[in-house]
Amino acid sequence: MVDVKPRPHFAIWPKRMPHELCIPTTTLWFNLEVSATRFPDKPACVFFGRPLSYAELKAQAETLAGWLQAQGVGAGDRVLLYMQNCPQFVTAFYAIQRANAVVVPVNPMNRAEEFTHYITDPQAKAVITTADLAAIVDDANGRVPEALRLKSLLVTRFTDAMPDGELDPAEAPTPALLDWLRADPALPSWATRWTDALAAGHAPGALTARADDLAMLPYTSGTTGLPKGCMHSHRTLMANACGGGVWGFAGAETVSLAVVPMFHITGMMYGVLGSVFLGSTVVVMPRWDRELAGRLISRHKVTHWTCIPTMIIDLFGSPNYKSFDLSSLRYLSGGGAAMPQAVAERLQQEFGLTFAEGYGLTETAAPSHGNPPERAKLQCLGIPIFGVDSRIVDTVTLQELSPGEVGEIVTHGPMVFKGYWGHPEATAAAFIEIDGKPFFRTGDLGRMDDEGYFFITDRLKRMINASGFKVWPSEVELLLFKCPAVQEACVIAAKDAYRGETVKAVVVLRAEARGHTAPEDIVAWAREHMAAYKVPRIVEFAESLPKSGSGKVMWRLLQEREAAAQGT
Repeated sequence: MVDVKPRPHFAIWPKRMPHELCIPTTTLWFNLEVSATRFPDKPACVFFGRPLSYAELKAQAETLAGWLQAQGVGAGDRVLLYMQNCPQFVTAFYAIQRANAVVVPVNPMNRAEEFTHYITDPQAKAVITTADLAAIVDDANGRVPEALRLKSLLVTRFTDAMPDGELDPAEAPTPALLDWLRADPALPSWATRWTDALAAGHAPGALTARADDLAMLPYTSGTTGLPKGCMHSHRTLMANACGGGVWGFAGAETVSLAVVPMFHITGMMYGVLGSVFLGSTVVVMPRWDRELAGRLISRHKVTHWTCIPTMIIDLFGSPNYKSFDLSSLRYLSGGGAAMPQAVAERLQQEFGLTFAEGYGLTETAAPSHGNPPERAKLQCLGIPIFGVDSRIVDTVTLQELSPGEVGEIVTHGPMVFKGYWGHPEATAAAFIEIDGKPFFRTGDLGRMDDEGYFFITDRLKRMINASGFKVWPSEVELLLFKCPAVQEACVIAAKDAYRGETVKAVVVLRAEARGHTAPEDIVAWAREHMAAYKVPRIVEFAESLPKSGSGKVMWRLLQEREAAAQGT
């Protein structure tokens, strides 16, 4: 045990940065007002070659805020935001803020059965989505009790933000992706089109939100039960919105590539919040496409890119990557999975770029740790960022451990959330007090070296990391139990050469399903009932699952068997 004061990372802290930031006590909406006033004609977003200026973004957001209020959305009401990356995501986010309401971002890969939870748990009033997902919203809404149903559905098409006519070949996606973007399926009868809401010209009422009001309710899963909402105020989100630019050499001149999903806390921070705070420009991609990414970086002289390592690996795998002009890139950052050393070395040798890995959770509004780009360590979480105090504690005694010892990572900082929505017991269990300060228990096992850099070693919580997508086994199991062929299921991680980890389900079949149900049948059922990244890629049948004396499934034993079989 050791008392480390001052924290060791301050000895190597870059001189260019303060230890703590003066975080504005204003709202996220005010950030847009400032940037729209400073840079009215500057592109806030570029989507397949069409810019959306800051003045246009602000005007559209104000009009949509007025529309939301006309539908009965009041201060503190929750509004679901359910779409892939597009400029409308950014506009909708700020419209909800201007309406004094709360954004609930929902993964667009969720199916109707999963989506019902996001209607009922936050008791949402309205949803803003894209045409391709409107039917899922309608299906889910019909499944919940009438008193809890959504009252308003606002639907946009991707083409509402795209250029008219043919796209420039340098900006154009694949034909299949273009067909999806241009689709115009029939909408539910209670839907309002985005263009009609804008044309209605509603003016919003007074802005009443304050820094400590609830601004966003992103959901995260845990070891048990359904996903829980993480309560973030304007103040907790502002900490990283303004800190990202200082850490990563960013400013109004920055051009970033937004391909990490905006519903996810990382994509939200760097593609929606931080960029508007800076007044920078975001080149938006709705889905990952390595060829398009290479062309967009070349065309728009992208300077900053937050991504997951598999995207870099995939880009290097393109037969055309030598033709891409990546010389404009100045800062590469990300997390979700460790960057392989060989790829990191290639980035250095060919482009002089250091991949600055970071670490954070939905509960910490993205980063709580980051590698200083001028002194980054590979496969490392980095050091605690502005105003953050992180420790390694013993998982049983909760006493602080010495450098090199493995324990749980706990974090105190200005970006830490205010608790789980509707779960006071879970909130209380998530925090401990050290030196008179509340520290969030991350559930991740790690160690700290002598210089104060943190390294992850394992997870206390059950979680599968598939190409940066966080898959919570308990959630997948709950869905699998609804499959008519499944009696019991235990979900574990399996090694995957590309994704790092993938989802494996060990299944006990019901008696009537045995003999005529194949693993492929379980996979096919899962594809219809859950987001694609959660679907088990591997299904193994078993006569029974190992259980403890209390009857609990011994998932860790199955995980250890899997690791031994794979030699990991």
